[in-house]
Amino acid sequence: MTNEFMPPTESAITPEEWQQTPVRVQRWIRAVWSENQQLRDTVEQLREIAQRNSQNSSLPPSQDRPDQKPTREASGPPRKRGGQPGHPGHHRALVDEVDEVIVYKPIQCERCGALLLGEDPAPYRHQVTELPIVQPTVTEYQVHELTCSCCGQRNRGELPPEIAASQFGPNVISLAGYVMGRFRLSKRQAADLLAECFALPMAVGTVVNQQQVISAALAAPVAELEPVVKQSPVCNMDETSWRQRGAQRRSWLWTVVTPQVTLFRIASSRSGQIARELLGEDYGGVAGTDRCSAYTWLTYRQYCWSHLLRDFQKILERGGDSYPVGWSLKLQADYLLMKWARVRDGTLDYVDFLAEFPTIQTQIRHWLTLGLAVSSSHTAETCRRLLAADPDLWRFVSVPGLEPTNNSAERALRHSVIWRRTSHGTQSDHGSRFVERILTVVETCRQQQRPVFDFLRQALMAYRAGQPAPSLLPVL
Repeated sequence: MTNEFMPPTESAITPEEWQQTPVRVQRWIRAVWSENQQLRDTVEQLREIAQRNSQNSSLPPSQDRPDQKPTREASGPPRKRGGQPGHPGHHRALVDEVDEVIVYKPIQCERCGALLLGEDPAPYRHQVTELPIVQPTVTEYQVHELTCSCCGQRNRGELPPEIAASQFGPNVISLAGYVMGRFRLSKRQAADLLAECFALPMAVGTVVNQQQVISAALAAPVAELEPVVKQSPVCNMDETSWRQRGAQRRSWLWTVVTPQVTLFRIASSRSGQIARELLGEDYGGVAGTDRCSAYTWLTYRQYCWSHLLRDFQKILERGGDSYPVGWSLKLQADYLLMKWARVRDGTLDYVDFLAEFPTIQTQIRHWLTLGLAVSSSHTAETCRRLLAADPDLWRFVSVPGLEPTNNSAERALRHSVIWRRTSHGTQSDHGSRFVERILTVVETCRQQQRPVFDFLRQALMAYRAGQPAPSLLPVL
């Protein structure tokens, strides 16, 4: 018999005492010890769950409890809110072209009453910008039907297709789609905005119908981005849950972010098959991702260092012999990202970064190796997996345009996450298609610094006229 089931304490039974213990008692001790170990593991798991926050997991900061909010140590007396002494102010610049100039000139001297003449060569200029009261313009198109006096044929005029398509002009429909997709207004809120700010009543059902028209107008420009994404040498990819009424199971909103375009897709699965459809089976670029199993098929990946930082924080918080491992890994990771941020903003030369990088890399590998031998099985497993995927930690150093974090994809999803919370998802497949297309347009236009409303208007006008849609591809 061995004492493998006995607790490692000073009062443990000696081997001789164990030999003298009845077999039935030994079995009972083994069972109790095994159950005790299971309870210890369960308590440890529950403790980690209770301590989860945005600093050591993928939870958003909005879900942190008040006691989990990070606090900053004050370096001096508390400062008042607003601009600080010495901070340069930012003022609205005057414009050169104005619609009206109103002059206020003194007529007589305040001291002696004498008549004042002349002009001030540098008068004080105060400009007030105002919006006009918007009233919609209504154009009536009359279609006449005339009878031929010779043969009696009845002849009827025809409206142009772009006029006959709707009772609302492209500006109205584009604005409704813009406020829903860009500012996350509901259908009823969009209708209220049109009625109250533009004196244009529109039924909620009409807003829904016009949303589908906008979605159809954006189908071609969005589809044009799919091959561009598959050919991009670098990208970032992420997904978040989505709700669609009537769907048999939970849906997922996927995004792929390249340096110049962003593509969204709502799918019924979180599996790697969706990632394959978005990137292509033979994708040869490097994708920045988290460690979700949906991306294991990729040949070249870049693990997100923001996620790694949270993992290192979790290791640190386990305490015991995990603490020095987690603390050292987090220290080195923070230093690595700080150096890379300086490379990105131009304050550190890339060659100087490369000279220091091997030392940082060696330190991280060293502490990951030490983490294999700690008492916490969770820490050891995390370190083992990271060591096994070592090449995926460092690709950003040598691949142009690749970032060490997946922040660009997470930022792209942030807008949709807020939208999901307020709208509770979509009600139909048509609604899901609108969401993925309008999100693609909004985020891609932001990347290319293009006005979203103008693009929506051009796309809608082209769709009504049966002409090619404007392109979302970047102009080189």
